Amino acid sequence: MFVISNTPCLKGSIVTSSLITKPVAVLKRSAQDAVYRKISLRLLPFLLLLYTFAYLDRVNIGFAKLQMSQDIGLSEAAYGLGAGLFFLGYALFEVPSNLLLVRIGIKKTIMRIMCLWGLTSASMAFVQNETAFYVVRTLLGVFEAGFAPGIIFYLTYWYSTKRMAGAMGIYMLAGPIGSMIGGPMSAFILTSTNGFGGLAGWQWVFLIEGLPSLVLVYFVWKFLDDSPHQAKWLTPAEKGILEQDIAASHAEDTSGGRRGTHSFRSVCRDPQVYSLAFGYFALISGIYAISFWLPTILKDNGIKSIQQVGWLTAVPYALAIIAMVMLGRSSDRTRERKWHLAVPAALAAFALLTAAFTSSNFMVSFVGIIIATACLWGAYTVFWSLPAAHLKGSATAGGIALINSIGLLGGFISPFIIGIIKDATGSTQYGLVFIVILVLAGALVLFRTQSGKKLPALTSTRNDTL
Repeated sequence: MFVISNTPCLKGSIVTSSLITKPVAVLKRSAQDAVYRKISLRLLPFLLLLYTFAYLDRVNIGFAKLQMSQDIGLSEAAYGLGAGLFFLGYALFEVPSNLLLVRIGIKKTIMRIMCLWGLTSASMAFVQNETAFYVVRTLLGVFEAGFAPGIIFYLTYWYSTKRMAGAMGIYMLAGPIGSMIGGPMSAFILTSTNGFGGLAGWQWVFLIEGLPSLVLVYFVWKFLDDSPHQAKWLTPAEKGILEQDIAASHAEDTSGGRRGTHSFRSVCRDPQVYSLAFGYFALISGIYAISFWLPTILKDNGIKSIQQVGWLTAVPYALAIIAMVMLGRSSDRTRERKWHLAVPAALAAFALLTAAFTSSNFMVSFVGIIIATACLWGAYTVFWSLPAAHLKGSATAGGIALINSIGLLGGFISPFIIGIIKDATGSTQYGLVFIVILVLAGALVLFRTQSGKKLPALTSTRNDTL
């Protein structure tokens, strides 16, 4: 009798405990979602706008080339070298820029970068020979160094590692948006302003697209907070929720990063950092080969109207935006990175190979370029969730900058190699084959680096909110 009367009591206590625990977990998850939604609405559109102008100012040379090469006497190889020199300057000064960011804060860093890059980009309008072209492109890279990885590091203050791919999927939309908007806009400026005020259309491209960055500096000063602790638009309770979730995600992370604080010296000795850097190098080689050479490829394939080239250039990047958002959310929802990186990268390589060998059939070749562009940008988005998970502590900024610096050398090498091959053969075909080999090698390295790794599951089965 005594046992029978005790059993329901025990069962009842278990049921009650379960009923209490589940609503508490749901409420906690709901509170986290609300905080992240608030942060995303506040930060991501503004950071996206800043990066869009940064990206536009580094790739608008692809359209300016259509007039500029003839005006100042640039060969294909000289153009490829000048386009790539941006990344050499960027790579050399990126780590110092990000290490300085930790000391002086994101606001002052971004203001300095935007002032200098805006002025330098606009000054491209007054380049008159190869030497000046090389110097200004290098300076543009030097002055912009640290911007993109600085923002990536900044996002680690605001997002847990579980949510980084989704946040990156929004922030990194700047690349395809810059190209999608920049193509038609640059084409319009080239054709409608040519000769106005005694300047060629390509000169107006640099002036009109470079100077708005100076205006945005004011809004950086007024709008951007260096950290969540300084954000007056977050309540103390919201700051506490954010701090606890980020700390918990770092403690739970099983994606390969060593727990605790990394020193920058240990980062420089970490083989996985260099594996990530090579994979990024391969992705960047593909992305910027397309960015710098797509207008020329379209023109070589029989599209003579600059306006048509502008609108056709926008199409691959419109599809890239969809791929980036979908892959970023899917990777966060499934807690998986390896396949979300390797499969799109491999598809991009095969699509680019198809485009290279079907240039006589414009539709088939163009579809190949569209698929390659979308897949490269999708893989690029997922990639940037990896360094934030692997690196910890004060070395994160320097580590991200190191990976980005090495990777961005792909932006120097790929346009230069394509330019040399195009001068020698009269075609971009074999230059694209070189890029295909690089992208496949990068996909393999990233696949092996992430083999067997999976992030811990979220308490909820959905992760639709950043």
